[in-house]
Amino acid sequence: MNQTTIRNFCIIAHIDHGKSTLADRMLELTGTVQKRDMKSQLLDSMDLEREKGITIKLAPVRMHYKGYDLNLIDTPGHVDFSYEVSRSLAACEGAVLVVDASQGIQAQTLANVYLALAADLTIIPVLNKIDLPAADVPRVSAEIINLLGCTEDDILKISAKTGEGVTGVLDAVVERIVAPQGEAQQPTRALIFDSYYDDYRGVILYVRVVDGEIKKGSHIKMLATSAKGIALEVGALTPGMIPFDSLKTGEIGYIVTNLKTTRDAKVGDTVSLVGVHGSTAYDNVEQLPGYKEVRPFVYAGFFPLSNEDYNELKEAVEKLSLSDSALQFEPENSPVLGFGVRIGFLGLLHMDIVRERLEREYNIDLVVTNPSTDYQVRLSNGEELDIKSASDLPDPSKIAEIKEPWIKGEIIVPQEYIGGVIQLIVSKRGLQNNLSYIDERALISFEAPLANLLTDFYDQLKSVTSGYGSFNYELDTYRVEDLVKVDFYVAGNIVDALSIMMHRSESMRIGREVVDKLKDVIPRQNFQVALQAAIGGKFIARADLSAYRKDVTTGLYGGDVSRKKKVLAKQAKGKKRMKRFGKVEIPSEAFTVMLKRD
Repeated sequence: MNQTTIRNFCIIAHIDHGKSTLADRMLELTGTVQKRDMKSQLLDSMDLEREKGITIKLAPVRMHYKGYDLNLIDTPGHVDFSYEVSRSLAACEGAVLVVDASQGIQAQTLANVYLALAADLTIIPVLNKIDLPAADVPRVSAEIINLLGCTEDDILKISAKTGEGVTGVLDAVVERIVAPQGEAQQPTRALIFDSYYDDYRGVILYVRVVDGEIKKGSHIKMLATSAKGIALEVGALTPGMIPFDSLKTGEIGYIVTNLKTTRDAKVGDTVSLVGVHGSTAYDNVEQLPGYKEVRPFVYAGFFPLSNEDYNELKEAVEKLSLSDSALQFEPENSPVLGFGVRIGFLGLLHMDIVRERLEREYNIDLVVTNPSTDYQVRLSNGEELDIKSASDLPDPSKIAEIKEPWIKGEIIVPQEYIGGVIQLIVSKRGLQNNLSYIDERALISFEAPLANLLTDFYDQLKSVTSGYGSFNYELDTYRVEDLVKVDFYVAGNIVDALSIMMHRSESMRIGREVVDKLKDVIPRQNFQVALQAAIGGKFIARADLSAYRKDVTTGLYGGDVSRKKKVLAKQAKGKKRMKRFGKVEIPSEAFTVMLKRD
């Protein structure tokens, strides 16, 4: 294949601006997929993606158009999956930026444009959904011109749903995006931009060949992990797997390997060949600049409802982590919930997706604890710890300082909602840094502690802005704050799985809120149950669950009132004994009480 006829590009956009629909039309127009096999969101192969109408995993596909080979990567739009976007950009020379003609530029549009500019890609601006009655083409065109510094003629106006103008996008990809640069004669180097584990075939890599070529049956090695394997099959995705004899310079395709785990072939690693017959050409191959290691910053404990299912849960999480490089986990033990795993995520949506996949694909009933972030603790003796759960916090007398993660965020809203959004940011201990305007909308830049945005910040933002606000964030730094651990007691027993870290100034309010929420979810007993919140040995909030009252005097009729008192006293004595020995069953909803909306 001639290198000059290859075009590698991806589609980037905010959530719901029409990436997957545009990809569908391109597959249809290029004849890659037959009309009879066509269905909406064709590249979204996961059931969850089709149900929620969002893209979770990036998906590469090869199309033929006017003698050119177009390699397209469809990317997710949600902020939790932006690591998938940055990986796709590294494998391409150009990006099609899709903007909704009715909504205009949103927070994630900006974030993706910055990623594409940082990767030095050619950006093709596309205005989608021009067929909608609410489309405002002149206004949104002006926004794009301001953002990219392009001209009116550079912007392609299309409707991905009807197919209007989509051929113009394909022509622009051929004309504006440069052919991949790379040396066919140089030692082989290919960038892994995704990998997953197939139960029947082993580890499958999605690669972009930068230099040289990889033939079927080649002995390959990963430069970062030094793992060695065999390329059992190579080929392209159209969208099904089509085997070829080799993948050449500039091409995007897949490699089926004989590796047993994706840990051997990490995303961002460089694939090269093993030097054959004493050849030294492959001994000093320079590694390609990969991706920065993905660090999860939201953690939650996952416990099976029955302890007998622990091994099943552990195996299921191990299998999921093979195809999701951002998933990190470690075993956890709780006196109340038994054995489980603590899993790290990139955000709440990521956590939600993993929970649903575990319940659906592996049929495991789960109890999920309140999500928290990680904290850096420095002890008085100078030792530094990284804790992922409040229950791991050492004795407060030994702690010198605790640092919590802060984020940098951007919110785009119509101007009339600025006051409400700034109030929301301040209520989360956030600091507003900057306020600028994009035509009739405002861009609010701010900093805030991540822990305060974890539970329902996004929902509150949507309600404050009547659904018009869009939000994007990235991790900034760890800052020393006055943080305390709040413990919760049920009937005098501490429940470590409910413990949370928070700022001292918020502890009284949140302690009261959580105790009230627990009162709603924990069922009443035959004896009174005290629910308490405490910092160290000091109780800061309390609520009582009153006992069920059984009328034990129904069998009495007439006679002296002392008979009645005697029976009631006997019942009170029994309840007291019960309280001493009584164990309160805590339902699974109590462990996600922080996520419960007011």
